Amino acid sequence: MSAATEPRVTTVIATRDRWPDLERSLPRHEGPVILVDNGSDDGTPDRVREAFPHVRVMEAGRNLGAVARNLGVAEAETPYVAFADDDSWWEPGALRRAAAVLDEHPRLALLAGRVLVGPDERLDPTSAMMADSPLGHEPDLPGPSILGFLACGSVVRRAAYLGAGGFDSVVEFLGEEARLALDLASEGWGLAYVDSVVAHHHPSASRSSPRQRQARMARNDLLTAVMRLPWPAVADTVRDAVLGRGSAGWRGAWQSVPRLPMALRRRRVVPASVESRRRLLLE
Repeated sequence: MSAATEPRVTTVIATRDRWPDLERSLPRHEGPVILVDNGSDDGTPDRVREAFPHVRVMEAGRNLGAVARNLGVAEAETPYVAFADDDSWWEPGALRRAAAVLDEHPRLALLAGRVLVGPDERLDPTSAMMADSPLGHEPDLPGPSILGFLACGSVVRRAAYLGAGGFDSVVEFLGEEARLALDLASEGWGLAYVDSVVAHHHPSASRSSPRQRQARMARNDLLTAVMRLPWPAVADTVRDAVLGRGSAGWRGAWQSVPRLPMALRRRRVVPASVESRRRLLLE
């Protein structure tokens, strides 16, 4: 294979007990694929090895949440890595376009693609917000500047991702993107929304309840704030996460307590310039 045709993007997928979703999504992936199994009980690793021998399977041995993606990124041999969930995939040709965009924009650490949801291909609300980002369009980036993203619709520069520490074990999963986005921006990297790079997400039927997800999001919003935001912003987050989510918010606040010491040990407040951009997104 010539250098011109060698793959530039590896797709990394973290999964747990979602074989029916993988059976549908894995045939749609192009190029190198690394699947990291989070301690599945349904035989996922062996099933994937048998049905999709081209997929490299790594077994974490336990549920690491989003941190499992770090294992896949570390093993990838390409300069760029695309993330997918077990119930999502990239449109044909999307990753070639993503690689070209990253090649052309050396400050770009993370490209957030357009995510279409379900068989009717509804635009994900987060994609719509990114497309209309109030942060504007910096001249050395390929699209609107952003300070957040959907993991299953993102392509990262591997070196930048690893340099920022990847996803972390404080939040594990749900909202895990927030701290990483802040850290990349704090290090001077650019993050941008690129509408022409498209991912498809068909949400799995095997999901936690909305109340459980709301509580987890409240927990993780609080923990991320403690790790990176000035104390007045932490207080604002407590108010919004708890009072704004009712009983789920209170449950999330309680769930955050055992993890607060770990969050405090990792506390590193973002630069004022990044905090001002974050606050602009809240207006």
